[in-house]
Amino acid sequence: MNRLIKIILLDILKNKIVLSYAIILGILSWSSFALEDNSAKGILTILNVILFTVPLVSVLFSTIYIYNSSEFIELLLGQPIRRAKIWISLFLSLSLSMVLAFFVGAGIPLLVNSPDVVGLMMITTGCLISVIFVALAFLSSILTRDKAKGIGIAIMTWLYFALLFDGIVLFLLFQLAEYPIENAMVGITALSPIDLARILILLHLDVSAMMGYTGAIFKDFFGTSIGLAVSFLLLVLWAVIPFVISLRKFKRKDL
Repeated sequence: MNRLIKIILLDILKNKIVLSYAIILGILSWSSFALEDNSAKGILTILNVILFTVPLVSVLFSTIYIYNSSEFIELLLGQPIRRAKIWISLFLSLSLSMVLAFFVGAGIPLLVNSPDVVGLMMITTGCLISVIFVALAFLSSILTRDKAKGIGIAIMTWLYFALLFDGIVLFLLFQLAEYPIENAMVGITALSPIDLARILILLHLDVSAMMGYTGAIFKDFFGTSIGLAVSFLLLVLWAVIPFVISLRKFKRKDL
């Protein structure tokens, strides 16, 4: 498996899209800290990049790469290699490349300009978000053999978590404003990895007061060591569950 991962990883790292992604992240990150008068404002700017750009690039690039590698995958299936080994090697290679590109582009500026708990949490969260959307890309690509449909599913997945989910939550808040649903909002937040990441970082930036009473509820839960551990566990599950589902489908799929 190590040799297979090395071959795929080197192929991905040579891709100009990955190199461009890392360079663009670096430009955005360094300029965010250079243009703001304090690191907190720069972190908020990078937060938006992590919550919108990183998931989009991770899910799109991974989905397209899997479809473009269909002939290579079929060639590997003709060899005495287990299907699980092929799929896991692809996943680890794509995840490592996306995490490496993110770390080089955004992680290094964060370590230099914000060498504290917030900076480390943003790097960890960004890496997890990258892996999560790579896993969602694997699930999207295994659902259909049609490349256009697969890319469409990947884009709709990103659109749902990045924009539509917040709209649905706001609609529920307005419709159920007369009921005490603040505690339920903590559970609803677990249904979106992007929202989990956003709340974790915002609470550690001490801007939860801007979130009102709901922000206080979030701080009571996510601000504790148990809440922090649970939230990171949920993010890990968001990466593991979609990939395990895609792995099962790949084992049974007739290629």
